Amino acid sequence: MRLLQTLFFWVCACSVILAQEDHYTVVAQPGDGIFSLLRKQGLDPVKHYGEFLELNSEKIKNGTQLQVGVGYEVPRAKDSFKNTGVVVQAQDGVETSIFDGELGQMSLKSETLKNAVYYLIVENTEHTDTYAKEVTENLAAELMVHGAQVYVLGQETADSLGSDKPLTQMEKMGNYIEAINKRYIQNSGKYQRVLMIRATDVNAGNNMDVAVYHYDKSELGQRFASNIQNVFKENSISNRTYKNVDMIFDDKGSLYLARNILPAISLITLENTTKKSNKKIAVQLDRKRFANLLTNGIMNDYADLEIEE
Repeated sequence: MRLLQTLFFWVCACSVILAQEDHYTVVAQPGDGIFSLLRKQGLDPVKHYGEFLELNSEKIKNGTQLQVGVGYEVPRAKDSFKNTGVVVQAQDGVETSIFDGELGQMSLKSETLKNAVYYLIVENTEHTDTYAKEVTENLAAELMVHGAQVYVLGQETADSLGSDKPLTQMEKMGNYIEAINKRYIQNSGKYQRVLMIRATDVNAGNNMDVAVYHYDKSELGQRFASNIQNVFKENSISNRTYKNVDMIFDDKGSLYLARNILPAISLITLENTTKKSNKKIAVQLDRKRFANLLTNGIMNDYADLEIEE
């Protein structure tokens, strides 16, 4: 009899724990309605409206009105923008949401990329250069609102790593390889790509030279790079005729990364225009527009593969 009571107790306890894991509490603020509260938590309000009502039916006035200062249960959902866009600390694998206060302004535009996973590596050549970081965040947001899973890497600093000694380039690449390959296996069967963004002292508003590289032993990587490159060619501010350039990884770090990660990879470099080159594409774009063009190229690659299959 005592054994049955013990088993019953543990079943009940586990049920409570699992139920708590399915949702969490958020306190309503002035001006919050059901839609705005769900958006602030990165959720599609249309999709999760019914579930929210079921969880909080006794706390909602007049069918839809929330009470300021009252805690409401919010579903833990895999499709929340908090989960579909994360920063990965490659050193220890810790994940945090890319966005927080901005979530209320984000809404799902489509599910075109629902089976796509992107790994965006920010590689600033100078710590004071924020252009690559801001472009990456804009790009992540654009991919997420079309249903993609996005991982951002490369934002570690010596302070965040708890060390005054910066990592060497090869140590950084090793961390990226481990973090990306682990998640690649977890997302097995999905379309997965890596894009590294490298900016060299870029000033927004100035003319920039853009170059797109790939690993010469990866057909998928070459296709990925070509689709991105084509979009920038179409939006170049120069009247130069760009040849069919074949820009491949040639530095030690990029080659090491490309040879050891599982997904196909491309590298895009940004630098202020200093001289004419038929291998680099001249553009003049703000961060948002630049990210939009990148998104178009990335989505073109996904669409091409979908058509073939």
